[in-house]
Amino acid sequence: MDQNIKIAVDAIVFGYEKGTLYVLAIQQRFGKLADSWVLPGGFILNDEPLINAVERELKEEAGIAVNYLEQLGTFGDNVNRDDRFRVISVAYFALVNPKNFVLKADTDAKDAKWFPINEIPKLGFDHDDMVKLAHQRLKSKLTYQPIGFDLLDAEFLFSDLENLYCTILEQDIDRRNFRKKILSFGIVKETNKVVKIGVSGRPGKLFSFDKPKYNQLLKENFQFDIRFA
Repeated sequence: MDQNIKIAVDAIVFGYEKGTLYVLAIQQRFGKLADSWVLPGGFILNDEPLINAVERELKEEAGIAVNYLEQLGTFGDNVNRDDRFRVISVAYFALVNPKNFVLKADTDAKDAKWFPINEIPKLGFDHDDMVKLAHQRLKSKLTYQPIGFDLLDAEFLFSDLENLYCTILEQDIDRRNFRKKILSFGIVKETNKVVKIGVSGRPGKLFSFDKPKYNQLLKENFQFDIRFA
């Protein structure tokens, strides 16, 4: 029996800034969904690995590159998810700092924009389901693996890291325990720099992420768990 199935990739890209979690969406330029908002993505080339297809689509449609990219799942149980033909999509989620990029829509994207996760417009296809699943995966993963550093500046206040976790997990954490645990792993290093905090102008120490140390611990299957307040 002949098959007539196309394979696509879609990307749920999370960004974080000033206590708000964002999701990247693009506005379709062509077709029945012209002017509608969807996730960045598209069909893979015949000789192209899936991960390369995601990276290419993000670059072409929004002008961004990502460091953290993880496969989320496959969407295809709904055979009518695309009314043009049968399409199976492999979804990935990514973490980036929006300040590191200037969005630039191109190819079949009319516009690209960051939306607060609670203010995302109705998305085309089954992309709302993808965002919901990716958000759940992100929240779950943060409780056992500290993956949020790609969302922060290269140097950050420790309170910035704490607030990032509270924002994504949507509840307060035991900050004292969190700080003790993160520092004990050695994946966050204290720099010799300080910045003024708030209206009082008191100095706050800046920290940076030690990625080689983190990668080493991953190979050792280290345990990381979050205590909530």
